[in-house]
Amino acid sequence: PPPLALRTCNLIHCLGLSHHLLALNFIIVSFGKKSAWSSAQVKVTDTDFDGVEVRVFEGSPKPEESLKRSVVYIHGGGWALASAKIRYYDELCAAMAEELNAVVVSVEYRLVPKVYFPTQIHDVVRATKYFLQPEVLHEYSVDPDRIGISGDSAGGNLAAAVSQQVTAYANLKNKLKVQALIYPVLQALDFNTPSYQQNVNTPVLPRSVMVKYWVDYLRGNYDFVQAMIVNNHTSLDVEEAVALRARLNWTSLLPASITKNYKPVVQTTGNTRIVREIPQLLDARAAPLLAEQEVLRHLPKTYILTCEHDVLRDDGIMYAKRLESAGVEVTLDHFEDGFHGCVIFTSWPTNFSVGIRTRNSYIKWLDQNL
Repeated sequence: PPPLALRTCNLIHCLGLSHHLLALNFIIVSFGKKSAWSSAQVKVTDTDFDGVEVRVFEGSPKPEESLKRSVVYIHGGGWALASAKIRYYDELCAAMAEELNAVVVSVEYRLVPKVYFPTQIHDVVRATKYFLQPEVLHEYSVDPDRIGISGDSAGGNLAAAVSQQVTAYANLKNKLKVQALIYPVLQALDFNTPSYQQNVNTPVLPRSVMVKYWVDYLRGNYDFVQAMIVNNHTSLDVEEAVALRARLNWTSLLPASITKNYKPVVQTTGNTRIVREIPQLLDARAAPLLAEQEVLRHLPKTYILTCEHDVLRDDGIMYAKRLESAGVEVTLDHFEDGFHGCVIFTSWPTNFSVGIRTRNSYIKWLDQNL
């Protein structure tokens, strides 16, 4: 969002008129909302799956196939912003439905500050469970063996969390053929990975903004933000965090070409209050990179897209490495000229070349693997 919009929202918040995220989302959605318009190639409808709003994009079936592939898509926006119904996500999902001859279910999960973790996950799980019922798949002519889950940014976080959850539901086990994560946010223990250090002030998603999204999602206190930025929440005297550090030890999980000369930021003593007040920071449902090896072992074939100019780059690369170590087939698709959010910037006036290339690469992988 432009700085003026952010300043306006913060002013509104200071005046006590509304939560700044509500105001900011109002601006984003007001300028970008699109009705459910169908085209000759894609039928678009707004409906609800077990009480969760969804926008469904039905591509035309391939002549030789009676059943279609399908993707459950979860939009990004820091768990607090955007919508399945804004133009950027509407266009992405319509393109996926058309090019893959697929049914794309874009989930309109509820957002911060109306709901907080783990409600967003519950919304996506409910919609997904409803969709995976045999009679619903039959209604949409979907092949039950060719369904994937996908999302970008915070939506990639939710897709990763739901994939891990789904393996825990007996009736949903092995129901997802693939997961495709676009620059996902996967952990909140280390805000000083090489990519957080390198891209600390990069536009679209500077480090301080990402930390605030986390604090909002987990219903924490903004007073903790500065301490979290320097990793005071996971210092060596925070015993609960020390045990999980190995799961995101980037000195071993990242290649030398990524770590360069960056040094880990590990505080000896920090603020033990933070993890006590926000224990969700250590919950794998919030931070899927923290999941145990045994959980990762059961995950489906995975695609992870990462961008060089993005604080979240190393979250994705570390997850790819951990999944590979657990025996999961992973494609890591890295873009040296990519930046956070680029996949949705494919039409005028924000039609970036890298946006078109990342989107094409993502859809091509789905076409070959779903």
